[in-house]
Amino acid sequence: MRTKQHIAIIGATGSMGSAISKSLCRGNYRLLLCGQDTKKTEKLLAEIRRDYHNADVTIAPCIKEASWEAEIIILAVPCCTEKEIAERIRKVVNQKIIISLTNPVHKDLKSMVTDVNSSATEALQQLLPYAKVIKAFCTTFAADFETPVIDGNRFDAFIAGNDTEALENVSELISCSGFNPVIVGDLSASQTLERMQFLLIQLDLKMIMAEKQAGKSYIINS
Repeated sequence: MRTKQHIAIIGATGSMGSAISKSLCRGNYRLLLCGQDTKKTEKLLAEIRRDYHNADVTIAPCIKEASWEAEIIILAVPCCTEKEIAERIRKVVNQKIIISLTNPVHKDLKSMVTDVNSSATEALQQLLPYAKVIKAFCTTFAADFETPVIDGNRFDAFIAGNDTEALENVSELISCSGFNPVIVGDLSASQTLERMQFLLIQLDLKMIMAEKQAGKSYIINS
């Protein structure tokens, strides 16, 4: 059995961060929850301890210390904050796995932040040249974690990265979360994954608008 790994989840109280945190409580991991809002982080911790009695989870008061302690760091944060966080943790993440699930979309959701031949994840790898940056969970919605299986088939979760061992490690993590890991290529494939999610967001918005015009209630899937 693999030695228990430490995972720092930065942005743990967001919709994706909390969904990932709860899903990983079933695995052989020690979770370090990092959130800006102390009360929200404490609430998440209480929910996890209520629902997962054997979970090894704690609140990490400092992003840098949590990243130093962890072997895997999950950035469940908006694209606009990744650069700032990278600067804060750069000195403590050499040879560690960094999972980015950000989608580089403007606040109005009408266009992407990145250029045609680039991705937010490739930019993150440049900021953290000695870390093993992996793209994962970017085409997954938070609501999918509640029911990742339909008709006996697990939802696919796509992964891109340059390091073979890191890809295998993240594949195990995704399996623990209830999804079917699919490695799609090296980190350049993150360009396609980010644009896939942008398309999904556009389709989601069209459905919401159609339901709104029809007078139906709707829930934004995020």
